[in-house]
This record gives sequence, structure tokens and C-alpha cells, in this order.
Amino acid sequence: MINLAYKDISHSLSKFLITAVSVGILLGIVVIMIGVYRGMIYDAKSLINDIKADIWVVQQDTFGPFAQSSRVHEDLQNQISYQNGIKTAEAITFQTLQMENRYGDFKAMLVGYDPFGKIQVINKNKLVAGRVLQKQHYEIVVSQKTKYKLGEYIQLGRDKFKVVGITKNTVSNGGDYLMFVSLKDAEVLQFTYTNERIRSDMSRGIKGENPHLVNAIIAQVEEGYNPTQVAKGIEIATHKKVFTKAEQSKILMQKVIKMAAKQIGLFTVILIIVSIVIIALIIYTSVLEKIKEISILKLIGIPNLTISMMIIEETVVLGILAFISGNIFAHLIKGYFPKRIVLEASDSFSFFVVILISSIFASLFGIYKVLKTDPSSAIGG
Repeated sequence: MINLAYKDISHSLSKFLITAVSVGILLGIVVIMIGVYRGMIYDAKSLINDIKADIWVVQQDTFGPFAQSSRVHEDLQNQISYQNGIKTAEAITFQTLQMENRYGDFKAMLVGYDPFGKIQVINKNKLVAGRVLQKQHYEIVVSQKTKYKLGEYIQLGRDKFKVVGITKNTVSNGGDYLMFVSLKDAEVLQFTYTNERIRSDMSRGIKGENPHLVNAIIAQVEEGYNPTQVAKGIEIATHKKVFTKAEQSKILMQKVIKMAAKQIGLFTVILIIVSIVIIALIIYTSVLEKIKEISILKLIGIPNLTISMMIIEETVVLGILAFISGNIFAHLIKGYFPKRIVLEASDSFSFFVVILISSIFASLFGIYKVLKTDPSSAIGG
């Protein structure tokens, strides 16, 4: 039995392939948008997952340092350390910096922690060169994307910091590059002002001393204790807001990146609809171009079902080729985006199913035209 779809595609193969690749580029943009969304989620959870803490103690009536400003006293860690179920507690700071070096300008989040503490803040699996902090002053670990080199010095505030370690894929919840310094240095950077500011404050009777404030106290729970129950006990004892690791992640998903995720999701849906419409228009136009041939087929007795199957098969093949070329295009360009693009196989499979169903639906427009075609129109040119 002759396969009409195969014969038709073979007759104009180059045109068919060019059309498929063109649609594929549009589908590739959809794949990238899905990857942007996945990358946003990955970035949002990355720092929390890297910091091996079970509990986050933050300022009362706030959602923590990732969602809004949070300030607590550094010595609060001592009180929390003695709470029932707590293994260890430490202070941590987060500070956003706009930086510039000879490689360009970038935004970074500076994380301050105790390098001699028991809680792991830098994920050693992401350390690609050098080491973690081993001194209380003037050492810094930077992200690979800042393009700083080992041994290079970075001017921050009044001091110079030596790059002792370089990490890969370490970002803040907003996708900013991460840099790590000691807690003591981080406090100095946050609360030491310029000489002019100090003189101005002194004239107002304000002492510009380090208040030893941090953004959060992180803690690890003893084995066998429920983090949620321990967190409730700390809230009662300290009158601070306490979140478990799971609750902190939930806040990031539902409050910090919620609107951006919705916007990307809506844009992705619009692109998918546009892709479906374009595939439908291509098939409909293709049917119009060969309406005379279709009339001849009907005139010689080829049933509508056979011709309709030809349209469906061509549409499905177009959708599959467009999907393949779109994925290739997405993987080729994903490395050029400034923020992380995460392309997951599960997302690709789901998108493939959508494209397959959409292609069959789009073929209905061409089938409708086939059914309405009068075989007698093939006579007389």
C-alpha cells in the first residue's frame, strides 16, 4: 500500500525540513523558557540546600533574610545553643553588593559565616579550586563566574581580601553570584562607614560602632528530634521567628519568586499556543497548495479517510522534527544566558506529549479543507 504522507514529504523534502527547523526554533524558545523556570527554582533552593542547617532563627514578624530585612543580635546564638534538641547554632549574614572588576560588572551576595564553626556553609562539592576559609580575616571564596583567580586580591570596603577558593554553580535565590567571607569581616563591611559619615554621626551624638547584628541564626538539630517541635520551643524561648529548612524553602517558592514564576509560566503558555497556531497554519496552507492534487485523489476514488491520515501523519512528523530541532537549538544556546537554565528530561517528555497532541489537533484544519474539497474541481485545470 502506498504511503501518501511519505510520497508527499519526499516530493518536497527540503521545504518540509526547513519548515520543521523554523518551527523548531520557536519550540526551542519554549524549551528555554521552561529551563529558565526550572533554573529559578534550582537557584532559589541552592543556597539553602548548601547550608547544612535544620533551623533558621530570624527577626520577629519577618520571613527571613531571603524575603525581607532581618536583624538579630549575634550573641543570640549562645542562647539557642542551649535549647533542648539543638546540636549547634551559629550566626550568618547576607549582603548584596554591586561589584565591578576588569572582567565586567556583576551583582553578588556576600555571605558571612564563622569559618571555625561546625555548620557547613560552603558546599565543598562545588569547590573547583583552592579551599574554604581558614582565617577570621581577609580571606574570600568567590564564584567561578566572577572570573577572579586564586591569589587575586579584592578590595571590599577599606580592606583587601585574598581569593583562597573558587566555587561553581553557587548562586543566591535571585541568581546573583555568591562570595563568602568570615562573619567578623562581614560585620565590618556592613557597619563600618566612611570617615565623612562617621564625623557626621559623631556630630549628631551617634556612635558608629559595630552593633554585632546578623541576619539570621542557623542551627542543626540533634538526631532523633523533630525540627518543627524544636523550632516552636525556640520561638517561645526567644520571641523570634523560627523556620525549619522546609519552611524556608516554601517561603522562597511562594513569596520570593512567585510573581516571576507566574510571569514566565504565562509567557511559556502563550508561546505554546502561538506554536500550535503556526503549525496549524502551515498545514492548512500546505493543503491549499495541493488542493488540485487532493481533488484528483478523491476523483480516482481515494477515500477521505486515507487523505485525512496523510494530513495527520505529515503534521505529526512536522511536530516531531520541530521538537527535535527545538531541543537541539535550546541545548546549543543555553550556555549563553546569564542565569542558570535547567533542561530536564521529564520536562522535555511532557512538552513532547503536548506537541504531539497539538499537532494532531492542528491537522484538523487541513482535514476540514480536505472534506470540503469537491473532486470535480480537478477537471478543467
